[in-house]
Amino acid sequence: MTRRELAMANFMEGYNCSQSIVLAFSDMLQLDKETLLKLASSFGGGMGRLREVCGSVSGMFMVIGLLYGYDGPETGQIKADHYARVQELAHKFEEKHGSIVCRELLGLSVRHDVPVPEARTVQYYQKRPCPEIIGDAAEILEQYINDNPVISRE
Repeated sequence: MTRRELAMANFMEGYNCSQSIVLAFSDMLQLDKETLLKLASSFGGGMGRLREVCGSVSGMFMVIGLLYGYDGPETGQIKADHYARVQELAHKFEEKHGSIVCRELLGLSVRHDVPVPEARTVQYYQKRPCPEIIGDAAEILEQYINDNPVISRE
């Protein structure tokens, strides 16, 4: 199964969009599955259904942070290089979807949604573009990783 297919399948199993991405790349990350899922749990629905940054985009950023991020109080080039990675991924996602904002991707006018998620029914999946969006995020992230091999700092 490709990472795209895996991320989409994760969403169809009931994981939120952010969890779906981090779980699809969990074999590359040095955290256990439970920790990754908890870390990403707040970012579904555009950050707790606030409909802000799409959870799949937040998931991409979490993965690159774990793979390429810095771990000190950086202020210089290391931080700038990492933020450039974040912006590159965001730009690639925006090129494909026009936005990185959940409510815009879903065509919603509501800014902050109710905290209760909708039931994952057949109708839910039919009206949401989320599986395809998640699949696209996984492809963008995989291509970035393939083009930018992770260098171990150990």
